[in-house]
Amino acid sequence: MTTIPTTQKAWVEECRGTPSKSLRLREDWPVPSTLQPGEVLVKVQACGLNPAGYKIMGAFPDFVLGRPIPSGMDLLGVIADANDSQYAKGDLVYGFLSLALCKSTTQGALCEYVRIPTTHIVPRPLVISPLSAAGLGMVVLTAYTALVELAHLEAGQSVFVYGGSSGVGIAAIQIAKARGARVVASASGKNEAFVRGVGADEFIDYTLQPIHEYLTSHPPNTPFDVIFEAIGIADSSLYTNSPAYLKPNGVFVSNGPFPSSASVAEIWKFAKTILAISTPRWLGGTPRRWTYVNNIYSQAKLEATQVYVAQGKLNPPIDTAFNFKEAIAGYERLMTKRATGKVVVKVDPAT
Repeated sequence: MTTIPTTQKAWVEECRGTPSKSLRLREDWPVPSTLQPGEVLVKVQACGLNPAGYKIMGAFPDFVLGRPIPSGMDLLGVIADANDSQYAKGDLVYGFLSLALCKSTTQGALCEYVRIPTTHIVPRPLVISPLSAAGLGMVVLTAYTALVELAHLEAGQSVFVYGGSSGVGIAAIQIAKARGARVVASASGKNEAFVRGVGADEFIDYTLQPIHEYLTSHPPNTPFDVIFEAIGIADSSLYTNSPAYLKPNGVFVSNGPFPSSASVAEIWKFAKTILAISTPRWLGGTPRRWTYVNNIYSQAKLEATQVYVAQGKLNPPIDTAFNFKEAIAGYERLMTKRATGKVVVKVDPAT
C-alpha cells in the first residue's frame, strides 16, 4: 500500500515576475492533509501549461493570489484519496483548477499532490493519451465557452478561427467540427498542414496579408456565422471590418483583448479596440455583435467536453513535453508564441 507523504515537490510562485524570476522549485511543500467533503486528493501525473499562467504571474500582485502558491491549472492524475466520493483510489482523472479555486485553496497543478473538489475533475477516457489529457483544461473550456455558450454554434454553420495553431484555436477547430460546423482557420503558412490536420476545412496564411484585408477582398461565398479571435489580440481591425464577412446576425467572440506588451504602440492599439467595441451603432459603431470569453469554468462544461474526448473528437496535440525540473523552460516555450499544440510538464516521469 502506497503511503501518502507529508511533503512534496512543487513549483511555487513566490513573487510577481517572469517565470524565471517568480518560480522556485520547493521540495518541502506540504501535501494537503485534510480533505473537505466533496474533495479528493489527486497524485498529479502531468500539468498542462497555458499562456494565462505566465501572464498572471507577471501581472497580479502577490496579495491578489496569496503567494506563495503552486503554479498551474490543468492537471492529469490518479486518485490518491477518494474521501468517500464517487471515485475510487487509483481512478484516472483530469481536471482544471480555476483561478478562483487556486486563490481560495492555495493550490496549483504544478506539484505532486493536489486537493481538488470532485466538481473540477472527470474520468479520463482511455482513447486519449495521458499527456494530451493533461491539456484538456483551460484551452478546451475557453473554446467551448466561446463557440457553444456565447456563439451557440450549430451544425451547418461556418466559423472563422483566428489563431488556429494556438492551444485555444486547436480546441476551437475540433469542437466546431464535432458540432458539425465548417471551419476556416488562420495561422502562419508553415503551420498550414498542422492546422488542416486538426480539422480545418480551409486555411489562411496571416503572414501574407492582414486577415481583415484578405477577408474583405476574398469574402466567403456565405458570410461567417461566427468569428472567434482565439489569441486575445489588441487590434480592432478584424472586428471593425467584419460586416464584409460576418453575417448581420453573426457574433464576433474574442479571447481578450490583451496588449502583448506594455509598449505605447500596444497600449494604443488596446485603447482603440476598447473604443471600437464600445461605440454604439447609432454613433457609427460596427454593426455586428461583439462579446468576449469570461468565466470559463463550470462542471457542466467540463462534463460536456469530456463527451467529445470520449468520442475521439477532441484530442489536443502536444508541442513539447518537459520533465518536472524543466517547468520554467516549458513556460519559456509558451512565451516564444511558437508552440503548436500543448506544452506539458511531466510531474511523474513515468507518464
